[in-house]
Amino acid sequence: MTQTLLSTLTTAAVGGPAGTYLEAGTEAEIIDAVRTADAAGEKLLIIGGGSNLLVSDDGFPGTVLKIASTGLTVNSEDSCGGVSVVVQAGHSWDGLVEHAVRHAWSGIEALSGIPGATGATPVQNVGAYGADVSQTIAAVRTWDRERNAVKTFTNSELKFGYRDSILKQTTVSGSPRYVVLTVEFQLLLGRMSEPIRYAELARALGVEPGHRAYSTDVRREVLRLRASKGMVLDPADRDTYSTGSFFTNPLVPAETAAGLPEDAPRYPAGSNGLVKLSAAWLIEKAGYGKGFGLEADSVSGGRAALSTKHTLAITNRGGASAADLLAIARDVQGGVAGRFGIELHPEPLLIGCEL
Repeated sequence: MTQTLLSTLTTAAVGGPAGTYLEAGTEAEIIDAVRTADAAGEKLLIIGGGSNLLVSDDGFPGTVLKIASTGLTVNSEDSCGGVSVVVQAGHSWDGLVEHAVRHAWSGIEALSGIPGATGATPVQNVGAYGADVSQTIAAVRTWDRERNAVKTFTNSELKFGYRDSILKQTTVSGSPRYVVLTVEFQLLLGRMSEPIRYAELARALGVEPGHRAYSTDVRREVLRLRASKGMVLDPADRDTYSTGSFFTNPLVPAETAAGLPEDAPRYPAGSNGLVKLSAAWLIEKAGYGKGFGLEADSVSGGRAALSTKHTLAITNRGGASAADLLAIARDVQGGVAGRFGIELHPEPLLIGCEL
């Protein structure tokens, strides 16, 4: 029997074979596949678009279930309450954003171009350019594997944080307690965007931060900016063969941030006194520039490297293994820790491997 390689299902294009590979195109098929694997005592890995996974070269010995359910349903739409739309977990995230912009549904336009499936977005509270999905998600319907029953979470119950949620906190090695079935979004009606919170995007749009722009313009500029950083998938561009940003921006105590050079970017991170730093700035100032690792004598033999467009992405330059990408990650992580005493943490899920 031909085995399915995880490298064919992930944007980093690395990963060994799946023990068993299944696709589920409906909610009933998802639940049935999960229940069957659990009843057999099989390890279970859930995969959507494969954009946030780094899978071991040894592969995954259990069941790999690809969520392939698609479609969306408008529950309500009016000028007062906006639009309530329920989206299947396997539906393309950027496909949803494009649909929203075309139909004058406002709220997720700044999240254009992010690869992957809609069901994955609440897990790590996907965000970019000053927006994240916690601002628009009303509810998430899941299959609770421990209770063997459907469970729906409201926004407050999801315990959203920076790249975090209760869904992520209860996931172990890519195996979630709660398998996302559908996500409900509450979006405003109108052709204008939400206030632009990110300075780079505001400059690109020619508006002041906090002002609005046409959502179509926001989507266009976000796609342009992401493409300039290798963050929009392009089979012809090796800089896009990655998991996106490999490291999250560190959250540190104020006194730690105070010890950094004055030009180090820093942002308030809520009411707990923490400060968010720029992982990209730390990486660059620790001596790791764009394209680090391309040399044949590098830790990965040139098969993996930091993107030539953006230092946060670790890219497969062609023929790289998971071990190659991890070698670059360890080098960068160690360099930043040695230079600044700050530990960077990976954003993608590491399956069968670790830093």
